Amino acid sequence: MTNDTAPKQYTPRDNSDSLALSVIVPVHNEEENIGRLANEISDILLPFVPHEIIYVDDGSTDNSYQVLLDLTGSLTGFRALQHFSRKGQSAAIYSGVTAAKAPLIVTLDGDGQNDPADIPTLLETYYSHSKDDGRLMVAGWRKGRSDRWSKRVSSRIANAIRSSLLSDHTPDTGCGLKIFRREDFLCFPAFNHMHRFMPALMLRNGGRVKSVEVNHRPRIHGKSHYGILNRLWIGFADLLGVSWLNRRKIHVELIEICNSSDKPRSP
Repeated sequence: MTNDTAPKQYTPRDNSDSLALSVIVPVHNEEENIGRLANEISDILLPFVPHEIIYVDDGSTDNSYQVLLDLTGSLTGFRALQHFSRKGQSAAIYSGVTAAKAPLIVTLDGDGQNDPADIPTLLETYYSHSKDDGRLMVAGWRKGRSDRWSKRVSSRIANAIRSSLLSDHTPDTGCGLKIFRREDFLCFPAFNHMHRFMPALMLRNGGRVKSVEVNHRPRIHGKSHYGILNRLWIGFADLLGVSWLNRRKIHVELIEICNSSDKPRSP
């Protein structure tokens, strides 16, 4: 998508000077990937939409802090937050969304494998499919993944088990690239590893989820923080918890009782 074809919906509805989009990027020990990815995001979004980029350093022990500090003075709308100790990816996303100033949120992983060039496509999908209430999550689908076979297999198994228990109809809930409203996210129950179940949580709260095929790039620097153990066994325990939450959702139909004096009287 080129700059001259950017949909008009990308601009804020009421004030073109206000922020329309907050991009949240959680990182842990990604010093070699931060600068390249942050500049890619800025280059792609700057012509399209008023935005901010929020990196959340989740207790990194490498030079991530200094890299983020340098970027705060060189990139337009760049912000950096830091956890003093490692709290996990879900906590980092939660911190970023809480601090965000725009009504619409984009999340993507900090390792550079999610392609920022897909953000305009997801934005276009969001605006073309969201109803008046806007309760829609657009989730990336890494149909052709650039990962080693063990990671691909473990993710497929986890996705199959999750889909059978939660019926979230999302082929790749683990993809970090997602778009949703800030207010919808803040209505989700907050818990460790919640980022793996965001589509199911959106559906639980009465929203909708649409998956869009996205690019997936090889990791250039560093190594993955996830393996078979935390992707399957720990994830399965979380899955049972989310299934428990879904089964105990409160369903009510409500009417307001009016005083008889407010009703029409018979002659």
